[in-house]
Amino acid sequence: QVQLVESGGGLVQAGGSLSLSCAASGRSFSFYVMAWYRQAPGKQRELVAAVSSGGTTNYADSVKGRFTISRDNAKNTVYLQMNSLKPDDTAVYYCNAASSTSDYWGQGTQVTVSS
Repeated sequence: QVQLVESGGGLVQAGGSLSLSCAASGRSFSFYVMAWYRQAPGKQRELVAAVSSGGTTNYADSVKGRFTISRDNAKNTVYLQMNSLKPDDTAVYYCNAASSTSDYWGQGTQVTVSS
């Protein structure tokens, strides 16, 4: 069992930055693929960024060059640094931990970008 707790959301003006954190409890954090998803009102949840246990990252095209995902296995934490934020980035951001047999979600944190 893994519990995920996100923090760091909030309100920011367009062009600004926010940093999200996701703290995981439970064992074997380093074995999970960690990811950030987001869901805007009236839209489907979409993958924003992911980082493998080995540190390989991938990003949605819409955030490439602006967002950076990283993980600290010693702290059981995954981060999302978001720069040059746009109003279209407004959404609830969810942390996800996935393996071949398990899938866990955090409760989500709201990010609002004003124009």
